[in-house]
Amino acid sequence: MSKKASQDIRQLRAIAHKLKPVVTIAGNGLSEGVLAELERALNDHELIKIKLAVGSREARSQVADEICDQLRAEVVQRIGNILVILRRAEKPDPRLSNLIRAV
Repeated sequence: MSKKASQDIRQLRAIAHKLKPVVTIAGNGLSEGVLAELERALNDHELIKIKLAVGSREARSQVADEICDQLRAEVVQRIGNILVILRRAEKPDPRLSNLIRAV
């Protein structure tokens, strides 16, 4: 990993630190409604925090991978039950984007 990429990830983690989870995924897993809400949140905010309240570490990892695959997002940070993902918007709304508002 280059120094620039490392600095970018550090900055994204710092921005995400103060965010609250926008969605909690529990025992029912990924439903169409949950995916629709995640899609809306990524379109609006670009950087979001998700709480994964599903079973084991392997189950959380599997759900996180499935979210990223279906929504074309990338994992910024994964700590315990919390997942931070990023998907940059083509035309971000300066009033909603967590990346623009943090600057």
